Amino acid sequence: MPAQVSRLEFIAIMAMLFATIAFSIDSMLPALPEIAQELTPDNINNAQLVLTSFVLGMGVGTLFTGPMSDAWGRKPLVLGGAALYIVGSALAYYANTLELMLVSRVIQGLGAAGPRVVSLAITRDLYSGRAMARIMSFVMMVFTMVPALAPSIGAVVIAFAGWRAIFIAFILFSALSCLWLGLRMPETLARENRVKFRFSTLKHACQDMASRPVVVWSIIAQSIGFSLIFAMISSVQQIYDVIFDKADSFPLYFGAIAIISATSSMINAALVMRLGMRAIVTFVFAAQLVISTVTLIVALSGVGIGTLFVVFLIWQTSVFFTAGLTMGNLNAITMEPLGHIAGSAASVIGAVSTVIAVLLAAPIGLMFDGTLIPITASYAVLALAGVLVMRHVTRVSDPIPAE
Repeated sequence: MPAQVSRLEFIAIMAMLFATIAFSIDSMLPALPEIAQELTPDNINNAQLVLTSFVLGMGVGTLFTGPMSDAWGRKPLVLGGAALYIVGSALAYYANTLELMLVSRVIQGLGAAGPRVVSLAITRDLYSGRAMARIMSFVMMVFTMVPALAPSIGAVVIAFAGWRAIFIAFILFSALSCLWLGLRMPETLARENRVKFRFSTLKHACQDMASRPVVVWSIIAQSIGFSLIFAMISSVQQIYDVIFDKADSFPLYFGAIAIISATSSMINAALVMRLGMRAIVTFVFAAQLVISTVTLIVALSGVGIGTLFVVFLIWQTSVFFTAGLTMGNLNAITMEPLGHIAGSAASVIGAVSTVIAVLLAAPIGLMFDGTLIPITASYAVLALAGVLVMRHVTRVSDPIPAE
């Protein structure tokens, strides 16, 4: 750890870089009804694509930002990605068609890939093994507080300045986080350790990763974990509005659940050194299988709307709780044997897992039919797949060192 940056400040900086992603997604949720009416009135479900297009851009951009950071250093890639993110935000502000909005959001996502991937590579530069998992748990704990505030911030911005002003908030947030990084965080990749950017380097990194079964299966597990989060975020505003008629109170419920879910990272930080990452992730997928199945049964049973809402709140909380107990652990498992290609590895892992997650999550969101049945049934299938995949991860991996 560089002497001039404390561990607490390091966690805060990394969390803020990660938070660019959550803020860019969750603060848009209250705007979806207005976006649907203005840009896609004939098919309001298409407004969800404003969320998944950002994630898709982020996934594609992730493939290149890591190798570029290995060649040019971590900080230049974070700052360059932020500049592209700001350009995409400005274009989205002026977009007058859904197509232009989606292109702008893809550009935003491409820019957000810089902070997302490079912050993980910076962490791997300084930590490894379970110590890295512990740091990532604290980062995720701070990161998961952003969704608690983002919908409310979005709702306030919409009330006072209209939904397009949210993109101005994105610009200000990105500029502030980059200013903090630029002034306080030293470069963590020494010049003598940099590797010239070549597409062949990325190809060799992919081949190296593909030869390691633990990496392959862990990426698949990450894809499933991300898809659970993305599908819920895509559909959640419509669920509150259409099924439960609670659009006005949605930011409050969403924020409360995000605060509760943030404790999952604290729990993971306390347990991971004792129980291990694989055991925790496997248990979480199994628990999600049970909870999703129960929610599906309740939705099919025709219970009263009040009872259904309570069950839904429990299920939604469990989905967001999953993130703090799985994503940091899976990142650490996957990155552990890849310290020699940390930047390239972070890029490939992020790109593949995010793109696969979008391909899984977008159809689930677009299946929304005014009931909980399609999404809960889909989650039960995904959670079962997660359990089976983690069995493979456990079978092919060696114990992670407790550093």
